[in-house]
Amino acid sequence: MFKRIANLFRGFLSLFISGLEKSNPEALLEMEKENLRKQIANYNQGLASHAGLCERLMSQVKAGEKQEQELRAKTSAHLKAGNRDAAAQYALQLQGVQRDLQENRTQLEQANNTYQDLVKARDVSVKAAQAKIEGLKSTITDMRMKQATAEMSEMASGMISNIGGAGDTLNRLQEMVGEERDKAAGRARVAADSLDMGEVRVKETEQLALADQALADFAAQEGLVLESAPGAVPSTPAVEAKLKTMGPAEQQ
Repeated sequence: MFKRIANLFRGFLSLFISGLEKSNPEALLEMEKENLRKQIANYNQGLASHAGLCERLMSQVKAGEKQEQELRAKTSAHLKAGNRDAAAQYALQLQGVQRDLQENRTQLEQANNTYQDLVKARDVSVKAAQAKIEGLKSTITDMRMKQATAEMSEMASGMISNIGGAGDTLNRLQEMVGEERDKAAGRARVAADSLDMGEVRVKETEQLALADQALADFAAQEGLVLESAPGAVPSTPAVEAKLKTMGPAEQQ
């Protein structure tokens, strides 16, 4: 019973984590980059240990070569001096040193080859991982762009659907505005047709005549002589009579 509940809990937890990973792939990618850095650090530690082995073998080879030279010189010197037994002992030691030296050289060569292979394997693995990470970054960026484009397209689609579905609101508004505009244009035309332009012109002429008469009265009071204004309208008996009737105060 408890095992089934634990399995169910692990299943829900796995689904939850999977959902988080899908919703935030950038965080998962950063975690993998951190894991790669840790793996490289651990690998470099092992590589350093192997490099230390190579250095130790190299030191042993150098020491063996030096010992070989010394034993070879001692053997040759005793042999030339006629000390056959001593020369034989040194020759025997020289053979042992040479065997050890050859073995150390073989081990050193193998260790160096292994070190080079390990370095190459590390570089190849790191480059492959970095290329994969860069590819994933580009893929994630492209995915985000496509998601944003899809969301904008869906929003645009929804807006078009809503505008078309409300429909008729814009069409009715256009009809109402058109009707009101036509009504206003009709009222303006009716008002223009009902305006008596003849009466307007008469009023304008009267105003001009009154202004000229006022100017003449002023000139007479001041003893000034008025010249005829260019383009002045000549007074007529009808206009003068009308002015006299309209201005009795001035005639007195």
